[in-house]
Amino acid sequence: MDRRTLLTTLAATAAAAAAPWARAQNYPEQLIKWVVPYPAGGGTDVIARTLAEAMRQTLGQQIVIDNRPGASTNIGADLVAKSKPDGYTIMSADNAVLAFNEYLFSKLPFNPEKDFSYIGAIGKFPLALVVHPDFPAKDFKAFLAYVKANPGKVNYASPGNGSPHHLAMEMFKNRTGTFITHIPYRGAAPAMADVMGGQVPCMFLDLASGLPIMQGQKVRVLAIGSGARSKLLPDVPTLAEVGVPNTEVFAFQGILGPAGLPAPVVSKLNTELNRAFGVPAVQKRFSDFGMEAMPGTPQQFAALSRAESKRWGPIIKSAGIKLD
Repeated sequence: MDRRTLLTTLAATAAAAAAPWARAQNYPEQLIKWVVPYPAGGGTDVIARTLAEAMRQTLGQQIVIDNRPGASTNIGADLVAKSKPDGYTIMSADNAVLAFNEYLFSKLPFNPEKDFSYIGAIGKFPLALVVHPDFPAKDFKAFLAYVKANPGKVNYASPGNGSPHHLAMEMFKNRTGTFITHIPYRGAAPAMADVMGGQVPCMFLDLASGLPIMQGQKVRVLAIGSGARSKLLPDVPTLAEVGVPNTEVFAFQGILGPAGLPAPVVSKLNTELNRAFGVPAVQKRFSDFGMEAMPGTPQQFAALSRAESKRWGPIIKSAGIKLD
């Protein structure tokens, strides 16, 4: 190969390598697909649609929600992990994708640490310990004494195996040395219905699903698993306040893309996400769901996800929970 041919080849190679970055500077130039790994109509779906509409207004391109439920979010996550890293396929990711599934499944089709680009956190909402109003324990101290005096005789509900609600109670049991029997349901609605009906006496319930029945006193709220009291439930103490430290339990969400997203694309999406938190419609939706917005950088979102993974791994392993 002569010198002229070599230089031409090197120039062509450099141009080809630079092309994706050049296109990234003009991002977005087409419709964006936002994968939600849950059915339409649920809380994650509603939050995604609300944010997508707010972000569309400043991005200048349509954002279409693509619901891909199944396999505890693994179907949607695998689709995104294997997508072209151009910023036109992103997803809502929660505790399952980011922290739980690597322990709940013996093998995943993706690596949550290596196969995604972290774009930004959306928000979190704490889980609260609730009981049926007729349960004999009227406050947290009495509840703890009751379950300790009746090991294995008290049941708790959850929306399903491996859900944040299930694992929140497993962490609670681990921290308090109690034995409460798990009754998994298929979704939050039937679990809540049976707690309200008294068929199952207690559960950890997220504010997004359960705030109306908490405020309506259809269940009694004993404690909340947040670092500070909720403004929506100011009279409810935190678990730390009632003597159970290091038991902050919350569900959180963020936005991921496939690994290798160009930095300008990540920066653009992160900027628009943080801007969307100031949109009145978004603020109202978050308030209605009891959700705390989490503006920040992609690096902060990645650090949170990895910290949560390390925090929950020992709980899942010690409880022997598997979904396959």
